[in-house]
Amino acid sequence: MATATAILDTLRTQLDTTEYKKLHWEGSFTDYLNIVLEHPGVTRTAYQRLYDMILSHGVEDVYENKDKLPRYKFFTDFASRHGDGIYGLDRSLMQLVNTFKSAALGYGTERRVILLHGPVGSAKSTIARLLKRGLEEYSRTDAGQLFSFSWKNADGSGWTKDPMHGEPLQLVPEEHRGQVLTMLNDQSKKPHQYEIKIKGDLSPYSRFEYKNRLAKYDGDWLKMLANEIRVYRLVLSEKDRIGIGTFQPKDEKNQDSTELTGDINYRKIAEYGSDSDPRAFNFDGELNIANRGIVEFIEVLKLDVAFLYDLLGASQEHKIKPKKFAQTDIDEVILGHTNEPEYKRLQNNEFMEALRDRTVKIDIPYVTRLRDEVKIYEKDFNSDKVRGKHIAPHTVEVAAMWAVLTRLNPPKHASLSVLQKMKLYNGKTLPGFTEDNVIELKRDALHEGMLGISPRYIQDKISNALVAHPTEDNINPFMVMKELDEGLRNHSLIKDEDQYRHYKELLSVVREEYEDIVKNEVQRAIAADEDALIRLCGNYMDNVRAYTQREKVRNRYTGNYEEPDERLMRSVEEKIDIPEGRKDDFRREIMNYIGALAIDGKKFDYKTNERLQKALELKLFEDQKDSIKLSSLVSNVVDKATQEKIDVVKSRLIRNYGYNESSATDVLNFVASIFARGQPKK
Repeated sequence: MATATAILDTLRTQLDTTEYKKLHWEGSFTDYLNIVLEHPGVTRTAYQRLYDMILSHGVEDVYENKDKLPRYKFFTDFASRHGDGIYGLDRSLMQLVNTFKSAALGYGTERRVILLHGPVGSAKSTIARLLKRGLEEYSRTDAGQLFSFSWKNADGSGWTKDPMHGEPLQLVPEEHRGQVLTMLNDQSKKPHQYEIKIKGDLSPYSRFEYKNRLAKYDGDWLKMLANEIRVYRLVLSEKDRIGIGTFQPKDEKNQDSTELTGDINYRKIAEYGSDSDPRAFNFDGELNIANRGIVEFIEVLKLDVAFLYDLLGASQEHKIKPKKFAQTDIDEVILGHTNEPEYKRLQNNEFMEALRDRTVKIDIPYVTRLRDEVKIYEKDFNSDKVRGKHIAPHTVEVAAMWAVLTRLNPPKHASLSVLQKMKLYNGKTLPGFTEDNVIELKRDALHEGMLGISPRYIQDKISNALVAHPTEDNINPFMVMKELDEGLRNHSLIKDEDQYRHYKELLSVVREEYEDIVKNEVQRAIAADEDALIRLCGNYMDNVRAYTQREKVRNRYTGNYEEPDERLMRSVEEKIDIPEGRKDDFRREIMNYIGALAIDGKKFDYKTNERLQKALELKLFEDQKDSIKLSSLVSNVVDKATQEKIDVVKSRLIRNYGYNESSATDVLNFVASIFARGQPKK
């Protein structure tokens, strides 16, 4: 049995203090200048550091309706490691990062409040939380290191840090800065994309100490720096309130602007004799402590007007006004977020015109692509997190499907349903619609995703379904849809009866779609031969290609060239109601689709064409369905041979589609009841 000493001894052998020493480095001002020459990036502004932090995680190109978009791995890989993966917002995040880039390069947006705007639950807070966490971790790396300084205490007992974590180069007197910067930039050992600059002045506390100590050394500022200053590695931390600030509006009666810019320490007035002595002031407001980093304003537009005035100077001039002191320089990213009602209030309030003019708004809408919405819920509802209960296939998908449908604007095309529009957005193909049509659909609905059901509502109802059936070993889509339906009447964000009825109708659409999905799944499980589907597809495509190009087909068995097999082609096309008079159009449509993929360097896969996939599966099912009568499942008496075939189908559902024993039985019985009362037209 291990003793406590043995446990600690084991841990001691693994102990490495190297990282601790790096993060707690201290040195002279001269040592710091050598670091600047070696690593000029340590002098970056807050925006430059934030932008470089995002890029440090890597970028990959993704395509969305012919547009090439950058996908920043910071919001995917880094975010997922911290349980905050963001999906389906590539375009919005591109706009946000471009704003950071513009600010980093000094093009003007560094003098703005960055405002994330969107409906509740659209990941605004998540983005802000990630940026803060990312800066914290980046400041601990060699690439993200930054430094501040301390003053030697008069009694020699230790060192007092600059309360606003100022940049050590600010200690260089104004009249010498130009010469120092020229030498630093000329002699820098590593080229850097940003020129070394000294921006802003010291905090009131450090300015006070600087003047007193300069007098002590008769104006010899170099000697003063050598003896009175200690430079140290600055590690950003929200918990320790170092370079990361967060402000949340509270009761207006118990709140004033000193929470942003600091307040007088009345206990020290007696010691220092004046309330305007910076040593008797707490520079601990959110804008003070966030210097060199980022400050987040939660629901920023709910702030009292007095707070908004502070934001004007902080953003435009990079200055704040602590009580009893002159304007004080700051260097930080000001990030706020708000929802639609508050933003409308800002637009309609003529007294807030100055703030509107200093704001860069980034829309963060709800996700409108189904596969991305599914990822949001799979992050919390998966086999690793949900223990002891199986989540049947499509359970999360149907909930996500309904959520996305509530966010889509009704399509203007008379022949297009909102369900089909969702499928187009999700990358499926429909006859008569190309990627250009999808681009047009999105252009006609610029504010799509700003209304609808929040992911939080979906998460709550999936959670309810998990606990509402304690005797069941699984939850299925019908359980979740029941929870979604029953919760609608009491949903606080549903404004009127029309919206309620609309959401109910969309649930009916989802139910019908789910029935179609599981019916097709069971049909596939009966046919259940992927190789046979691929062979059938290849055979069909060979014949269609020959037909459209007026060529013959080589018989793979005899080697002879024969006319295209019209009977085979029609047997596939009839499964999706392609009439005789439309067969040529359909075949040319398929060939054009393959050609368009080839131009984009993409490979054809029948699964990406929903109609063709369905036609092939129905054809194969038709060829093999006589091997089992599904309607026999609803009978109490099943012979041994039929039961064996049913067990084979069930095992395929478990193996190929992710069902467990009970959910596979449930879905077979459900589909069997559909077949028993007659195959529906759909």
